[in-house]
Amino acid sequence: MQRVLSGIQPSGIPTIGNYLGAIRQWVALQDTHECLFCIVDLHAITSFQDPAKLRAQTLEMAATLLACGIDPARSALFAQSAVHAHVRLGWIFNCIARLGWLNRMTQFKDKAGKDREAASAGLYVYPNLMAADIAAYRATRVPVGDDQRQHLELANDICEKFNHDYGVDFFPRIEPLILGEAARVMSLRDGTRKMSKSDPSDQSRINLTDDADAIAQKIRRARTDPAPLPSEPAGLAERPEARNLVDIYAGMAGTDAAAVLAEHGGRGFGAFKDALAGLLVARLAPITAETTRLLADEAHLREVLAGGAAQARALADPIVAHVERLVGFLA
Repeated sequence: MQRVLSGIQPSGIPTIGNYLGAIRQWVALQDTHECLFCIVDLHAITSFQDPAKLRAQTLEMAATLLACGIDPARSALFAQSAVHAHVRLGWIFNCIARLGWLNRMTQFKDKAGKDREAASAGLYVYPNLMAADIAAYRATRVPVGDDQRQHLELANDICEKFNHDYGVDFFPRIEPLILGEAARVMSLRDGTRKMSKSDPSDQSRINLTDDADAIAQKIRRARTDPAPLPSEPAGLAERPEARNLVDIYAGMAGTDAAAVLAEHGGRGFGAFKDALAGLLVARLAPITAETTRLLADEAHLREVLAGGAAQARALADPIVAHVERLVGFLA
């Protein structure tokens, strides 16, 4: 079985964007791949995090992933900071990567904004740590969205340069696992921006733990346009908010935009929003209930994460120890 590594930041309860774009696919991958799922708390501190809040959000993320179907009997679920091999290899990759490569990374420019001099060094080099996250397990597949493709290309550049510099063929090429329909869910307030669990406005997203009233209210207030829904997907061109709601419905129903519009085309958004809210409530209620149950048992969550970290260390420690010998460190 091919080995898959994927990670998610503990920056709040996952949204339906995280669910449709990644988590749902992670659950399915457990049937066909050897999976490691990492809560990337090391990446989280590239911007300051309140320590108590970071710990709480790490546990919340673990509970939500378990509630969605990540099975610790089949996959390793762990906090990144619990596996020191990530940092050990990350430093080596800091020394392999070139400044010119990092200067081309668009996400640093987006996150640092105009005041780049005030950004943390960690934010600048975190793509190297992302490469180490994957390479520490010699994973060959990574589920990615469009916004992560550049990081995967950098990871391959770093691994290839390591192989070349040390005259080995140690790190395999990493291939993307392209995510499926509704992989990019947009904000409910702006159909041109990706839905984010860190957006300041809670009205911009549906959280996986939102109750029925919150879901209905957010969908009712979601931005739309005056025209009714078209009968075919071509009619959604230049209508980003309408397309977003149709794509969310299609993703949650396990169908496509054409089928959704065949059923709802010609209707106004009031009726369609009611149908979408009802579908979301039905799909998310079991996840919300299970997340709540799991969060009431912190000891169990810590036990699951500790077990996942032990599995991850058993894989990563020998790999990174070998890399350190190749570099010339005393064993």
